[in-house]
Amino acid sequence: MATPSPPSDPLRCLVTGATGYIGGRLVPELLSRGHQVRCLARSPHKLTDLPWSGEAEIVRGDVTDPESLGPALRGIDVAYYLVHSMTSGTDFERADRRAARTFAAEARAAGVRRIVYLGGLVPTDIPVRELSPHLRSRTEVGRILLDSGVPTTVLRAAVVIGSGSASFEMLRYLTERLPVMVTPSWVGTRVQPIAVRDVLRYLVGSATMPDDVNRTFDIGGPDLLTYREMMIRYASVAGLPRRLIVSVPMLTPRLSSQWIGLVTPVPASLARPLAESLRYEVVCSEHDIKRYVPDRPESPIPFDRALDLALRRVRDAQVTTRWSSASLPGAPSDPLPTDPGWAGGSLYTDRRSRTVDASPDALWRVIEGVGGENGWYSFPLAWAVRGWFDRLVGGVGLRRGRRDAERLRVGDALDFWRVEEIERGRLLRLRAEMRLPGLAWLEMAADRDGDGRTRYRQRALFHPRGLAGQVYWWSVAPFHAVVFGGMARNIARTAEKAAGTLGPEGPSRAGAQADASITWRSARKPRRM
Repeated sequence: MATPSPPSDPLRCLVTGATGYIGGRLVPELLSRGHQVRCLARSPHKLTDLPWSGEAEIVRGDVTDPESLGPALRGIDVAYYLVHSMTSGTDFERADRRAARTFAAEARAAGVRRIVYLGGLVPTDIPVRELSPHLRSRTEVGRILLDSGVPTTVLRAAVVIGSGSASFEMLRYLTERLPVMVTPSWVGTRVQPIAVRDVLRYLVGSATMPDDVNRTFDIGGPDLLTYREMMIRYASVAGLPRRLIVSVPMLTPRLSSQWIGLVTPVPASLARPLAESLRYEVVCSEHDIKRYVPDRPESPIPFDRALDLALRRVRDAQVTTRWSSASLPGAPSDPLPTDPGWAGGSLYTDRRSRTVDASPDALWRVIEGVGGENGWYSFPLAWAVRGWFDRLVGGVGLRRGRRDAERLRVGDALDFWRVEEIERGRLLRLRAEMRLPGLAWLEMAADRDGDGRTRYRQRALFHPRGLAGQVYWWSVAPFHAVVFGGMARNIARTAEKAAGTLGPEGPSRAGAQADASITWRSARKPRRM
């Protein structure tokens, strides 16, 4: 998007959900317009590696915690509420309600001038009580914020089209992978998609609405399409042959989500609320937003143009945020067993180390490139089976891939891992987000030993929960020599090959020197790598 001149009177903005797909893109948009931005995050370290982190204030806090939320809202003009519960459990509506009420009360107490909330577009001919739980919850959150006593803008959008959005990736993978598909009946339901650039434009523009505006606005692009038409038009824009689509009535939202989870990287837990929302005809009933955020000659962006822009970003590896940027609901949040505050307990550790006949920089490039299309450098079938099993039990599996093919940053999703820490050029730590009876980490490091030789060090840690965790560890332990040992060996070989030091006979003499150990202990404060 073109960068406009900054306003004469910059605003102080608080952005919640900055680790998510929309929030991560909104922050630099606000900064480019000269606004001051404060980000509220439960895990501030996830934002420290972002390009704009040095320009924004990052504070620790949670929208359900008044003690952290109050100080974060102090001195703020405009507060963006961009958090949602995307779980399928029975308590998410209660959690959303509690968070919205807390945020509303603290914003009013702090003297915030405006709240801006991005919710979901809902049908006008269906009572709220009959909506899907997730759409019903979005509507309730909007109502709570509108009744807060703080002037509030509630933007309601349907399908958001942009590189990395869950809706776009669902559309993309379904269309690209299935030239012939049997689909749920909701492919015939009309929706009004909107380009992510227009969503951001409306969010930024909402900050300067007059104080007497307190209402909802429907936002959408210029096209009204069925999901079938969206898939056909995607195939055309992407240069694919025309798709044959046959809809059947018996696929429930639950079955639809399993079908989506099987074909696309979007897990069933996230696919279900998306599928539920697509059951309804969701089109804008008004376009009053243009009174306060005027349309431009090039906007709202047509659907085909939005697809083209998103595909270019994907092909050029310029996806700034993805649907997987947001923390996975239910993912482990306990401290690493090397953290000072760790409470101790059983800890299993698999250590591998190899001398590498290449520079630390060459080795680091291989380490930072793991996962995604490059895979995990050992026993691909074992990794694939683990990913399939994870999908079967409701996990994310291996299909999330990477946001960027070459460079990682803290908070990135990486297949069924999450990047927890990076010491650029030296250490990469991943936290497991697959379904496990315990907590797991994988660390990879590049440095030099006492003789100045490059050394690759790898450590897998598992902190079991109960008997199931113990059984899990010992059931997979026999495969560690193949999986983790092969991983260390092949990462070293790949670095040597890239450096031109791997001869035709195989590993160099240095690379053949390796050691490994598998340990168990009741750990208190293990040393860092």
